[in-house]
Amino acid sequence: MERKLFEEDHELFRDLAREFNSREVAPGYARWDAEHIMPRQLWKAAGEQGLLGLAVPEEFGGAGMPDYRYRVVLDEEFAKANHLAVGLAFHLHDDMVLPHLLAYGSDNLKERFLPDMVSGDKVTSVAWTEPGAGSDLRGIRTKAVRDDGGWRLSGQKTFIGNGISGDASLVLARTDGSSGRGGRDSFSMFMVEKTEGYKTGGQLDKMGLKASDTAELFFDNVSVPEENLVGEVGRGLEYAAGQLPQGRLAIAVASSAVARQIYEATVQYTKERSAFGERIADFQNTRFALADIETEVEVTEAYVDSAILAFNEGKLDAVSAAKAKLWASERVKSITDRCLQLHGGYGYILEYPVAQAFLAARLLTIFGGTSEIMREVIGRRITA
Repeated sequence: MERKLFEEDHELFRDLAREFNSREVAPGYARWDAEHIMPRQLWKAAGEQGLLGLAVPEEFGGAGMPDYRYRVVLDEEFAKANHLAVGLAFHLHDDMVLPHLLAYGSDNLKERFLPDMVSGDKVTSVAWTEPGAGSDLRGIRTKAVRDDGGWRLSGQKTFIGNGISGDASLVLARTDGSSGRGGRDSFSMFMVEKTEGYKTGGQLDKMGLKASDTAELFFDNVSVPEENLVGEVGRGLEYAAGQLPQGRLAIAVASSAVARQIYEATVQYTKERSAFGERIADFQNTRFALADIETEVEVTEAYVDSAILAFNEGKLDAVSAAKAKLWASERVKSITDRCLQLHGGYGYILEYPVAQAFLAARLLTIFGGTSEIMREVIGRRITA
């Protein structure tokens, strides 16, 4: 089924993204995967090519391109090149941190952060999750208390992508002075720069996407200037909820892109590989499996494309974004599993893209809110 999502300008941008993958990422990706971290130079190269902060207005050094289809192109090219960890790292920076600064940050905060985020000179992370508070943000214990015209921040965060390589984190902290389960106005959001008391734990060894570093963060009485408060005190949860559609759309887009790429790689593999004197592709079981997978890939693309266009029009609400993430992430988990099976023993070897995609896809039903949380979000509207 023909897709009608992209226009000529998007395809020109695709050429740029493809060249970036070939020149800047491919030569070192295997080494970064082994070392569990990407070099800072990669971020700067992406900035020089105009691949970061696409939605940032020109007055803050960006391209002023809020059309999310450009971001989709970038994701598809990362998937085609099997550079999935780079895509994840960029998503955290562009789809999790950036929207909050654009929507709620003061002009001062934007002037200090956005140009460096666009250039790649400043890498950011999202520090919300804690050892005892994942999807349940009201369980957060990290505290910020007023001190000499600013704030003092103390607490611990975990599973923080870009946690080691990052220069600053978007932190959600309790500002109501209590220690129990927080209310809607109990939390505030801060941009916290690495300074005294801001410590990074060791690299967490993930199943997949290893080139994207992930760590624990520890805040010990960190001094945070008043101007680093994002928006207003007590509105942190509101802000987090307000930008959830973009974050979850990003995961749906990545899921769809990975599903398409691994399906196409599997078709090619089954045409080249033989067993019992026949191509794997010529067995009825293979044809049936590929027929199901292709249908699911195209249905997922159509559904996610619709969500992308709704987002561009400002009409993608939280429930619709949850549906897109739930569907696409569950589909890619299933699709990579079946594609791996069609590869036989080779599918279990990490040298093959299907094995790497299988491990990477497993995160997508968890990251940004588990599938169970997505079902709860959707179900509450149904039964309201």
